[in-house]
Amino acid sequence: MKTIIQKVNQTDLENVSFSEAEKLLKNGELVAFPTETVYGLGGNALDETAAKKIYAAKGRPSDNPLIVHIASVDALNVLANDVPEAAYQLADVFWPGPLTMILNKSKIVPYGTTGGLDTVAIRMPSHPVAKRLIAESGVYIAAPSANLSGRPSPTTAQHVIEDMDGRIAMIIDGGSAQIGLESTIVDLTQDKPMILRPGFITMEKLKEVLPEIGIDPAVVSKKMNKNIVAKAPGMKYRHYAPKGELTIFEGTMDKVIATINQMAKEKVEQNLSVGILATDETKDKYPYGVVKSIGSRNEEQEIAAHLFGILRDFDTIGVSYILSESFEDNSLSQAIMNRLLKAAGYQVVQCD
Repeated sequence: MKTIIQKVNQTDLENVSFSEAEKLLKNGELVAFPTETVYGLGGNALDETAAKKIYAAKGRPSDNPLIVHIASVDALNVLANDVPEAAYQLADVFWPGPLTMILNKSKIVPYGTTGGLDTVAIRMPSHPVAKRLIAESGVYIAAPSANLSGRPSPTTAQHVIEDMDGRIAMIIDGGSAQIGLESTIVDLTQDKPMILRPGFITMEKLKEVLPEIGIDPAVVSKKMNKNIVAKAPGMKYRHYAPKGELTIFEGTMDKVIATINQMAKEKVEQNLSVGILATDETKDKYPYGVVKSIGSRNEEQEIAAHLFGILRDFDTIGVSYILSESFEDNSLSQAIMNRLLKAAGYQVVQCD
């Protein structure tokens, strides 16, 4: 399959036509497009065959549910049953934006889209390309991240091309994703609202709307559990993983730096290639390996935006081992650590 690449300028969208992409979506084909979080791999959410194509293109396990992207809050009553008032409260504050809600699905949503579950994940993106594509196509778009399953999520069209060229019909290049981490996911099907995946919309922000909201134990766990029923993407399988073996180092910063340097030195002396994921504050403290800064620790949003791109950079260089500093497990850093832990397969070294 030849993949069409359509490059668009966000500042001049009025003069851009998405007619080809809209036609492809209506015909059950797949179109990758930018959102404010990461690039999505889109297909008609109400077309079982399109859902199967998404799973096939990504090599994604079929019990890993897809998120349905909408352009209007009215779609909630089409795609979901018994929509609670909490959903409208969250939508009023955070939509359009990087928040996904888990609701009881309506009959119109095929099980192929929901990973066989009676629940459906729904979000309304804020990216201008995504908003127009959904609204003008008239298609509810199921869209996981547009990468091969298990790989770091794509934050640029080039990342999508690396993984999806020849596998899907079209890629819309709308520049770099602003946020760089997938949406926060909240389950509203239980008595107590529950965060299933942390993201840009933090616990603190959600509590301002739903004070009773909690967080699923799987989110804060540092162990992988493949036996759970995954209501949300990213809960069950290893995700975001670079090709090199990633290890995270936790502890006081001095001890983390010393331990990383010791391990990096040993590997370099064995003629093994090493990458170090550091920050602006520490990048000059590592004399061994390929050192890349993810940003300043004072700018969590900068770190989030750079994470997946840095992991893909290490893939391009071809390092065999990646040694990473850890981040505080609070606010947006909780989402950053969630992604890092999954990328590392929960391989953590405590630096005592």
